[in-house]
Amino acid sequence: MAKIQEMTQLSPTMEEGTIVKWLKKEGDSVSPGDIIAEVETDKAVMEMEAFETGVILKILHTEGAKLKVGQALAVIGKPGEDVSSLLADLPKQSPSQTKVETALPKETQTSKPSVSEPTAPAISSQVSETKQNPTSMNSVTAVTEINLANRGGLRVLASPLAKSIAIENGVDLHTVIGTGPEGRITKKDVLDTLKQGSGVSQYASQVANRSDEVVSLNGMRKTIAKRLTESKQNLPHFYLNVDVNAKAMETFRLELTEFQKHLDPELQVKVSLNDIIVKATAAALRLHPKVNASFQGDSILQFGRVDVGIAVSLDGGLLTPVIRNADGKSILEISKEVKELAKRARERKLKPEEFSNGTFTISNLGMYGISRFTAIINEPESGILAVGSVEDKPVVENGAVVAGRVLSLTLSCDHRVIDGAVGAEFLRTLKSLLEQPSLMAGVI
Repeated sequence: MAKIQEMTQLSPTMEEGTIVKWLKKEGDSVSPGDIIAEVETDKAVMEMEAFETGVILKILHTEGAKLKVGQALAVIGKPGEDVSSLLADLPKQSPSQTKVETALPKETQTSKPSVSEPTAPAISSQVSETKQNPTSMNSVTAVTEINLANRGGLRVLASPLAKSIAIENGVDLHTVIGTGPEGRITKKDVLDTLKQGSGVSQYASQVANRSDEVVSLNGMRKTIAKRLTESKQNLPHFYLNVDVNAKAMETFRLELTEFQKHLDPELQVKVSLNDIIVKATAAALRLHPKVNASFQGDSILQFGRVDVGIAVSLDGGLLTPVIRNADGKSILEISKEVKELAKRARERKLKPEEFSNGTFTISNLGMYGISRFTAIINEPESGILAVGSVEDKPVVENGAVVAGRVLSLTLSCDHRVIDGAVGAEFLRTLKSLLEQPSLMAGVI
């Protein structure tokens, strides 16, 4: 008897999947465990297995279709079996398409917001009304401010006469360079701009040629939006910040790299500062189990394992590959594993067990030049460490101010689990480990 192959749940948070590629076609024989299609979930592109023995009698949806978990995907049965009655009994569910147009209401596709088109004719009508009613000249400033609001809302310092001439001639005061006191725009400035042929009509034509773009959410972005909104709304976040003197850490990294090259001249793995931070964080979590914990409603679960997630930016979202038992691994082992997991994350080839069930997360934006930031906790974890860039700043050494290298760390805490003093003690330990890397040998 023919059976329905459904869209199966390929990750713990998956609610729908998009068919990326069919690996089997109608008429092909399959058995349980055979890979029949590649499906994009909310986290990665994963392989879908067949659960029945037989041949694929009917493929119900083409590549690119987005289906809910449990929705019919294909029919598997005996060769030549009649499946018309089975298909007739299927619920009438249409797959969502990934094209942007179909995600838009009809009205949205055919109309454009009037606010985005501050055109010159509209301004001209306001000017003509002002000319017909001399008493309304006092409202020139208000009219100007309205039109400026449509172009970004920035207030422009200009004389009343300059504003009046600008309105009458369709000049955008944002394009005028003021030569008066404190940059005030004068009559002469507006007239000079008119001579150069610049004005609001040119601005309006440029705006009119630009159209809005509506980008439909992929599965990953939907999951990010849902989970992080829930985390920010449900978890009482608070934040602790500490600056670390990174000079010793940078020296340690160079020494470690040279030592590894001495052992293996063809060494391809280059230890990064982030690898050292991961190791130090894991060691600190081992020493402070109250931070390595999760709120469980009527109890707090303190994890016996230290599994550190590393936030990895992807096109259209992010993933957090997890370094299992990070406290028991060397920096070099962590370095190799981080690079391999990040590579496969960007290729969307991670397995669910490789990016789920972590106990703590690290998010590093230092490579983008970000000094410091605060991150949203990855629930059900209770903390996330935001790592900024290493910057040149003055530091105090032996009572003297000297040039230093400073790293900023910000710990986001779930106050239901981590109190201020607990988080502060954790950061103090982490700071000590990073400023004196040799101390990590005592907690491995």
